[in-house]
Amino acid sequence: MPTTLSVNLNAIAMLRNRRDLPWPNVEALGRIALQSGASGLTVHPRPDQRHIRFSDLPVIRNLIDDEFPKAEFNIEGYPTEEFLDLCRGAAPEQVTLVPDDPSQATSDHGWDFRKHQAFLTDVVAKLKKMGTRVSLFADGDGDAEAVKIAKATGADRIELYTGPYGGCYDAPEREGPILEALGKTADAALAIDLGVNAGHDLTVANLPPLVKRIPKLAEVSIGHGLTADALEYGMAETVRRFCRACGQKI
Repeated sequence: MPTTLSVNLNAIAMLRNRRDLPWPNVEALGRIALQSGASGLTVHPRPDQRHIRFSDLPVIRNLIDDEFPKAEFNIEGYPTEEFLDLCRGAAPEQVTLVPDDPSQATSDHGWDFRKHQAFLTDVVAKLKKMGTRVSLFADGDGDAEAVKIAKATGADRIELYTGPYGGCYDAPEREGPILEALGKTADAALAIDLGVNAGHDLTVANLPPLVKRIPKLAEVSIGHGLTADALEYGMAETVRRFCRACGQKI
């Protein structure tokens, strides 16, 4: 199956929040994304609500339920009790756990699975009781032992942190080794039936090599680069471009 695209709405929400106005409209642009071929929508509701607001969650949930019942809602975040309550209320199809400090501008590293195995095992169990698939943010450094620990927590997938790969946009000589490390991490996960997602700084240009190296990549979650392209091409055409970069016939 081709890799699916989940459109991260955080950057759109951040633009909206610059002014006390209802546009750009998160729900409306989420609708366009799903109409244009996206398989899901992703949000990362941070405690300070600096982009996605807690009040956006039921709106997005209702959009998917009412108009796109085959689409998925993916909620990312650090698993505080408040975050788990948000997940309980929004009933996402997937929760992606990230090891972010609230002060971070964006996610910039995966979990230390050795250090946090017990903590993650407990959180994953709570989320599984809610009926959601669980993915864990992971460094794509080829550490097969860490991948085994991620599997032992009960998680269904890992999401490869592709920030260093995306950072090669102006240094293509660095891309190959980083891509291979991501591939080895995915190989280790898939060998033990742990699904693989990916996200962070992915673009139309760097997606095809990633998908070629990891042909069983389940899903990519993309926000910043996709939103930037949407300013040039429009949301509908941008989503189609990213879907094609994922290997979809669209």
